[in-house]
Amino acid sequence: MSGKTKWVYSFGAGGSEGDASMRNLLGGKGANLAEMASLGLPVPPGFTITTEVCSAFYANNKSHPAGLKAEVDAALAAIGKHVGMTFADKERPLLVSVRSGARASMPGMMDTVLNLGLNDETVEGLAKLSGDPRFAYDSYRRFIQMYSNVVLELDHHSFEELLETYKEEHDYFLDTELSAKDWKLVIDGYKKAVASALGKPFPQDPQEQLWGAINAVFGSWRNDRADTYRRLHHIPESWGTAVNVQAMVFGNMGETSATGVAFTRDPSTGDNHYYGEFLINAQGEDVVAGIRTPQALTKRARETMRDDAPSMEEAMPKAYGELAAVFEKLEKHYRDMQDIEFTIQDEKLWMLQTRNGKRTAKAALKIAVDLCEEGLITEEEAIGRVDPHSLDQLLHPSLDPDAPRDLILSGLPASPGAAAGEVVFNSDEAERLAQEGKAVILVRVETSPEDIHGMHAAKGIITARGGMTSHAAVVARGMGRPCVCGAGDLKIDKSEEFFSVAGRKIQKGDLITIDGGAGRVFAGAVPTVQPELSGDFSKLMSWADKVRRMKVRANAETPHDARVARDFGAEGIGLCRTEHMFFEADRIIAVREMILAEDKTGREAALAKLLPMQRSDFEELFRVMTGLPVTIRLLDPPLHEFLPHSDDEIEEVAKSSGMDAQKLKDRAHKLHEFNPMLGHRGCRLGVSYPEIYEMQVRAIMEAACNIAKETGEKVTPEIMIPLIAKREEFVILKNSADAVALAVLKENNVKLDYLVGTMIELPRAALTADEIAKDAEFFSFGTNDLTQTTFGLSRDDSAAFLPDYLRQGIFERDPFVTIDPDGVGALIKIAVEKGRATRPHVKLGICGEHGGDPDSIHFVEGAGLDYVSCSPYRTPIARLAAAQAKLSKNSGSSTA
Repeated sequence: MSGKTKWVYSFGAGGSEGDASMRNLLGGKGANLAEMASLGLPVPPGFTITTEVCSAFYANNKSHPAGLKAEVDAALAAIGKHVGMTFADKERPLLVSVRSGARASMPGMMDTVLNLGLNDETVEGLAKLSGDPRFAYDSYRRFIQMYSNVVLELDHHSFEELLETYKEEHDYFLDTELSAKDWKLVIDGYKKAVASALGKPFPQDPQEQLWGAINAVFGSWRNDRADTYRRLHHIPESWGTAVNVQAMVFGNMGETSATGVAFTRDPSTGDNHYYGEFLINAQGEDVVAGIRTPQALTKRARETMRDDAPSMEEAMPKAYGELAAVFEKLEKHYRDMQDIEFTIQDEKLWMLQTRNGKRTAKAALKIAVDLCEEGLITEEEAIGRVDPHSLDQLLHPSLDPDAPRDLILSGLPASPGAAAGEVVFNSDEAERLAQEGKAVILVRVETSPEDIHGMHAAKGIITARGGMTSHAAVVARGMGRPCVCGAGDLKIDKSEEFFSVAGRKIQKGDLITIDGGAGRVFAGAVPTVQPELSGDFSKLMSWADKVRRMKVRANAETPHDARVARDFGAEGIGLCRTEHMFFEADRIIAVREMILAEDKTGREAALAKLLPMQRSDFEELFRVMTGLPVTIRLLDPPLHEFLPHSDDEIEEVAKSSGMDAQKLKDRAHKLHEFNPMLGHRGCRLGVSYPEIYEMQVRAIMEAACNIAKETGEKVTPEIMIPLIAKREEFVILKNSADAVALAVLKENNVKLDYLVGTMIELPRAALTADEIAKDAEFFSFGTNDLTQTTFGLSRDDSAAFLPDYLRQGIFERDPFVTIDPDGVGALIKIAVEKGRATRPHVKLGICGEHGGDPDSIHFVEGAGLDYVSCSPYRTPIARLAAAQAKLSKNSGSSTA
């Protein structure tokens, strides 16, 4: 456009001004509506107001850019011309829907208004035009209720209560039983409620209604639930939302009309079966809101769920056949599983939305592998289709099939997985208890987008209403939370102190277990079993391993953790924290004796007791990791951590160990530090008490010699000295370590390679890495401490105020979860560059918690490190993320 910004793009009516590639401008919904219309699919005509208008709306004190109204009026007239109706006309009124559409899917988080354009006059025109007054007034009451909630900001519950009261008084059970006369009376009640609440009548001018709805959609981009969703899914606020205005099609025009939500494959399992639900004589919000329990899409699904109500395949075979053909076309076109919304108006099928469907990790794996094997996508594309974070869902236990269980409730298996927790009935309480470290299960009649924070906090979700495509089901699957929906026997007491099922009461705070894959809820905690990872998982991992450049190691101190890591594909241990071994009951006494010793001789006597224990520990690790490198960090925490602190603890330790209580107390007092994380710890201990590190190096090297002899395999110990700030510290401790190591190799007559390196966890070490690399044979970035020391933030204490920083946009991400690329990341890059300048082949890795974070792994790939090390259960996540990072770097879109 020469000099003039285009704010509105039309779609449908035989052509489209946009397409699927324009999702940044048109949002996901608008781009896909334009694409479907271009494919010749039946899309009601409409137009999209771009995301740039949203940005301008917020930049200009919630006012619209010049020229927008004229473009909207022209686009609205074009819709009317195509369908033979006119907006605000009393005889042939054009009605529209107004929907949000961000570039990233945010199901249920923003606002929608249907049936817009109805008022006291146009409703009569609609009644005559359709020949069905009941349908017209049903649509009008829906519009008043939705508009009052979304635009006028009145509580939707008050309207629901008015309707429920009317139904009870007139002995109606379903909304579909109400006549046109009934709906007129309900509408009168609704309008009185609006006038009473606002002091002015419900707006009758369709133009006022339209702009009120458009503004409300833009306004909802920054509502609490959308803010929470964006924060959880790392969606930038700057993206904004588009607004889609579209000619209404009606699923509530009687028994030949319907509305539904469908997936081209099962989003829970990934099976190649159509999956979805529909409602006859309903509008779309009825399905997703879970107000009426919908019917199955296919006969197969109906039979599986043992449902009596006919499926769409059986009740509407012609429309179902058309829908199945659309499914095939869309899946082949987008080369991915699609989530589709549709309406049937008087037997004619209309497509209202398509998007790549949200799915569980299990489904994502299966769909990616299946699409690859069907020839629709490549192996590399399959790797990119699975969110590494979501693999967490697969790597943890499920319910033990042989364990006894006490079934209390059954419902629909809406999102798989197993979880146990305390019963809680509202989202605020769920969030509060979760912050206190408690596991909770959120139990609701139905969830709404306002529950997003509680659903995220909960370990699992149960609802009394709603189907497999309800809000609860879709959001739970996206979050990886087990969910049971539509548990119709569940009765929640209004006091929210208990729920009951067939007379059985479960109190708030009681422990229950949810099995989302089976749709069942059990009393108490049911034991779990470890997952079996094979088939699609193994196939995708093998493809990822072919692509990735970086190695993946694990942080492990115990043989169990080392075995888990190796089973999950770890290529060595990147961090063994030796202090974890010191806390074991059989050795803490010797550690305390060493700390209490008056002199070096006393310390050496205590360390002599620890030597065989440490050697045994390392032998087990080397045995599990035969042939792979094992990085062992020498003692890091300050010595006071190994001593009791309270008077009661001191008395108890003195009694059980035979130590002098006063001596213990005096030593603990003497070792006390005001800021121990920056105190006498790490290499500083080795400088003050060289005998500690000498004992550990001896234990490491003797263990390595023993396992090399035992297995005949290569054993590769890497000795890591922590918290180095100056080269001089490292030189002293490396010379000492080398002397011990060479002595042990000579004593055992064994030849093996070992390395001595350091942990880069202080800014000074990063800035002087060229000096340190003169002696250090490897660097492992301890990003937990490097983040603490760069920001001057305590990881343990910052949790109290970090949420404020995230909420106000000071931090985009928690820097202890995802590497801060500009500060901590800059230090890492400096250290890499300087270290390699001195020692070109210095081995480089990271071993902080960031090693298992996919976004941090993208940074690490860009920085050119050799490996990441993470917790054992996150090893597959890191393998997949490393492959994606490599592919991203190849395509030039690395985040580093």
